[in-house]
Amino acid sequence: MARVWNAVPRVAIFLAGVVAGAITSGRREGTVAGLEDLKKSLADLESRIAKQEADTAGRLTEIQNRIGEHDQRLADVPSTSQIVAAMEQLLSKTMANLDERLTAQAHSIEVLKTTVSQTDGLLERVLESLDSLQASEAAEMPAAALLQKPV
Repeated sequence: MARVWNAVPRVAIFLAGVVAGAITSGRREGTVAGLEDLKKSLADLESRIAKQEADTAGRLTEIQNRIGEHDQRLADVPSTSQIVAAMEQLLSKTMANLDERLTAQAHSIEVLKTTVSQTDGLLERVLESLDSLQASEAAEMPAAALLQKPV
């Protein structure tokens, strides 16, 4: 029996090792399953990141295209100095045209003044001629009336 008692601690140690091995192997199996889950989650995360990167790259390309279009449109828009120069040129042409029209109207007014003064002079001479004709007719009339008396 002493031998049995000597073997009990060895058997207990053996059983404790078996129990520890079972517990550890259960943990290892759980760890392996957890590791597989972790690998799967990591793969999902990497695929989502890749998809987001692709989406972001697509959006960035679209933004760059739009910026290019806006740059072209801005290049087509005249600058402020060009607009001011065009307005000055237009205003200059308009003022020159207005000056020409005013000069032509001033010339027409001068021609009309000359015509009116010539007409006034002519009318004065015609009226003077009529007055002198009436006066000469009146002076000739009594002498002619005496000569034409019926007998």
